[in-house]
Amino acid sequence: MSLAIFDLDNTLIADDSDYLWGQFLVDQGVVDKGHYEAANAKFYEQYKQGCLDIAEFLSFSLRPLAENETEKLWQWRAQFMQDIITPILLEPAQQLIDQHKQRGDTVMVITATNRFVTEPIVKLYGIDILLATAPEFIEGRYTGKFVGVPCFQDGKVKQLQDWLQQSGETLAGSYFYSDSHNDLPLLKLVEQPVAVDPDDKLRHYAEQSGWPVVSLRNGICPKL
Repeated sequence: MSLAIFDLDNTLIADDSDYLWGQFLVDQGVVDKGHYEAANAKFYEQYKQGCLDIAEFLSFSLRPLAENETEKLWQWRAQFMQDIITPILLEPAQQLIDQHKQRGDTVMVITATNRFVTEPIVKLYGIDILLATAPEFIEGRYTGKFVGVPCFQDGKVKQLQDWLQQSGETLAGSYFYSDSHNDLPLLKLVEQPVAVDPDDKLRHYAEQSGWPVVSLRNGICPKL
């Protein structure tokens, strides 16, 4: 039995849930279209280039959670899941997750996108363990701040190491599936890194390193 770790955005789903949530808020008229749409696109481009200031981005992306009632946020999230997320779930991703479960592996998702957005997505795949950036929640309201270490780049490694210490699990035989060069710190840590529909930087690194490069978007599930 091994640990099978999955990134979420552009790995298990065919887009970026953080970016899509921002666009959903624009479409619902929750945030100012001109300002928010431009900022959302800017931060997403920085992420793809590997130069995102995660604290600056979280200050931006978590603000709508603080500015709206929790009940309304949950209603929007349910609609977001139905209208935006369900169509971009990937059946080969579910099949790969199920293969790992059938082998007795411990399956988890580790993602930079905040837990408010990602928790229901991960549950759709039947995964119980989620490491994600945690929005601060006090007395029934989100504050717009985050707690702990953002689950991004080296922060993913830190969160995983803390979880390993608490759970008693190890990285013996471990897998990590990701699409992004931002995840190289964690990909280098596991025993079996796998590049999934990778960006150009990760594809180049994976090919140079002899890592498997697979797709979950071609309708065919990779075999373990």
